[in-house]
Amino acid sequence: MRVPIEWLREYVDVPEGATGLQVAADLVRVGLEEEAIHGGGITGPLVVGRVLTKTPEEQKNGKVINWCTVDVGDANGTGEPQGIVCGAHNFEVGDTVVVALPGAVLPGGFAISARKTYGHLSAGMICAADELGLPDDGSGGIILLPQRLGVDASSLTPGQDALPLLGLDRETVEVNVTPDRGYCFSMRGIAREYGHATGASFTDPVDALTTRAPAANDLGYPVRVDDPQGLRGAVGCDRYVARVVRGIDPNAPVPAWLATAVTEVGMRSISLPVDVTNYVMMALGQPLHAFDLGALGEEIVVRRARAGEKLTTLDGVERTLFAEDLLITDGGARPLALAGVMGGSDSEVSDSTTDVLIEAAHFDPVSVARTARRHKLGSEASKRYERGVDPQIAAAAAQLAVELLVQYGGGVVDDGVTDLDTTRAPQPIDFDPQQPTRLVGVAYSDDEVAESLDAVGCRVERNEPLWSVTPPTWRPDLTSGPDLVEEVARLRGYDAIPSVLPRPLAGRGLTASQRHRRNVANALAMAGLTEIISLPFVSDDVHDKLGFAADDARRTSVRLTNPLSDELPLIRTSVLATMMDSLKRNVARGFKDVALFEIGLVVAGEAGHAPTSPVGVHPAPEVLDAIRSAVPAQPRHVAWVAAGDSERKGWWGAGRGADWSDAIAVALQIGRVLGVDLTIEQTQVAPFHPGRCASIALPDGTVIGAAGELHPKVVAAFSLPARTVGGELDLDALSAYAERPGVASSIATFPQAHSDVALVVDASVPAARVETALRSGAGEHLESVALFDIYTGDQVGEGKKSLAYRLFFRSPERTLTTDEVNAARDAAVRAVDESVGASLRGA
Repeated sequence: MRVPIEWLREYVDVPEGATGLQVAADLVRVGLEEEAIHGGGITGPLVVGRVLTKTPEEQKNGKVINWCTVDVGDANGTGEPQGIVCGAHNFEVGDTVVVALPGAVLPGGFAISARKTYGHLSAGMICAADELGLPDDGSGGIILLPQRLGVDASSLTPGQDALPLLGLDRETVEVNVTPDRGYCFSMRGIAREYGHATGASFTDPVDALTTRAPAANDLGYPVRVDDPQGLRGAVGCDRYVARVVRGIDPNAPVPAWLATAVTEVGMRSISLPVDVTNYVMMALGQPLHAFDLGALGEEIVVRRARAGEKLTTLDGVERTLFAEDLLITDGGARPLALAGVMGGSDSEVSDSTTDVLIEAAHFDPVSVARTARRHKLGSEASKRYERGVDPQIAAAAAQLAVELLVQYGGGVVDDGVTDLDTTRAPQPIDFDPQQPTRLVGVAYSDDEVAESLDAVGCRVERNEPLWSVTPPTWRPDLTSGPDLVEEVARLRGYDAIPSVLPRPLAGRGLTASQRHRRNVANALAMAGLTEIISLPFVSDDVHDKLGFAADDARRTSVRLTNPLSDELPLIRTSVLATMMDSLKRNVARGFKDVALFEIGLVVAGEAGHAPTSPVGVHPAPEVLDAIRSAVPAQPRHVAWVAAGDSERKGWWGAGRGADWSDAIAVALQIGRVLGVDLTIEQTQVAPFHPGRCASIALPDGTVIGAAGELHPKVVAAFSLPARTVGGELDLDALSAYAERPGVASSIATFPQAHSDVALVVDASVPAARVETALRSGAGEHLESVALFDIYTGDQVGEGKKSLAYRLFFRSPERTLTTDEVNAARDAAVRAVDESVGASLRGA
């Protein structure tokens, strides 16, 4: 929102000599953000000039420049025409333009001087809008003063100072308005805030206008609102004021002060009716629309669109309407405008319009916002409506527009006044006067709280124990106690709130689960894997690409109603599914040896039907339980993928490509980090190669994931490098097991003994089963088991393999004898024989 300081003075007492920086600082004090300061950065001479000659000259590079002589009066000290080279072409001989003479300094410190260029001595510059820091007036080039100011060229004299004509001697403060402060999209709102910040006297322009505005009567233009259901139960239009002005002179010029005001707030001066509506909107915050009365029928009907209806808006685009769009229509049949967004071309005010209907209405913010977004059609009107417009100023805004059209357009206002008003008064808020002190941490007295709320327009009834506070109509954002607390803190001064460092309390920090996640991430990073974060959304065909069976539970996924991308409508059930593209992208960009990991959530199972609860009301316990039960489980998984070499070649020897053993080693390392001895066993599970895959289980036998080489079909489906490996574990399940209380073992003081055995088993027997059998039969003194060799070949026979294990024994009470060790070893071998049919190699 641009705030011209001179305009601001009309509503609030701004001290003489106050600069843009001072005004901006005052507004920042009450929560408005400064964007920029416009104007005041140009020094003259900047004067009015009249083009006497214009000679196009084509240069060697093909560019065409204009060698001009311009009458600048006595501003150059000689009275002679000024010779100027200009590259723009949107002006002709006789046009009145803006000329910067040598010695002038334009925005950005750009100094103008006489210099030789294109074979001429150019003594100045004919200025365009952007060169002076002004918004474009639609000419696309040189400023044509009569058109921009809306005045006759004869009223402008060559050599006249152009700074005050363009308002460049005045400063404009630009502020950023937050979504909850929509009332500040007006000079009225900004002036009120400036009064809060400085204590300056504020005069509400609406008060006098409301007094002058006539009451509604039966002679007004017929208007009907046909929106019984509304959107979300809210009627789209709860107030509609219509006033008619006839006999406007279509050639009436826009007064200079009005054109300047509209230009200073960043808009373009177009015509008297349009400029009047824009001026009123910027002054009061109430958007208006002017209809050509001759293009209307006998009645205006506000209704929802019928799906498929068409409307050509003022920007010349034919739009297909949606059933939720609110329309202004001619008798309910022909659409005239998208309510609160933009008018239609069929009823726009033209150069021949003499009779206009002024619309000042109040539309539902949500309805306007959704229409603007559906049609990608933001406007100054929609920007205000969707943030909340004061419903009680419609009549005052229409009155101001009527008065300006009568005064400057020569029109005559009809006696009829239409004012359909079904607005509701703001609801009182039960407010604890001690709440500001509790929430802000500053001791505010009851009087200070009451004064602050009264200053923002609230009506305060100081009851006991809770006050009744009714917000003003221009503050729809004030709906609860914390909203009122913010107003108290804002007006009493944010700088009065002390900066207090929070005190860390003992016993608070990371949870066990958070510590586990951090430890796992650190361990994998130190092992050479790179952590990534991928979006948890996948395509419809991802489960087929991963090779999941038709009855695989991982195929059951939640579909998003409004996905970020139509190509990714599902939430992942596997972290590996979203890591594939990251691996592919890194390999495609030249990283041949890649190892990635990610810790993230998956959604397991279908989502149920969650009940809804009214906004602003805490859900009942049964509603919360129903909502929670409808949300599917979301366990946290850790997954990893690797391609290329796991050990690079160099002077030390040949490298080694990543294989299934590396993927399994990552899983075992994760277990060691959390103090859990994971068990592995060969298995067949998608998306892994059936012969190079292992299931990963907790010591109690609970399977928490798998690791190994990806299936060749999966690799091909995702366009990954051959022999890519990976794995995925349920980290939540692993973390929960790691949190179980354990018993610390005592430090061994007696020597360890070991014995080796080589067992021949069928090639299909997993090594994990052999190890389990050894442990079960070796007895209480077995400390650990290590597989140190696997052999297949002629010496063990076809379909067989030899597994060599080293068994470690130790007693906490004494040194074990050789006979005890041998007996325990033999018992372990017997257990393996009974379990999987093993025999000692060479026996």
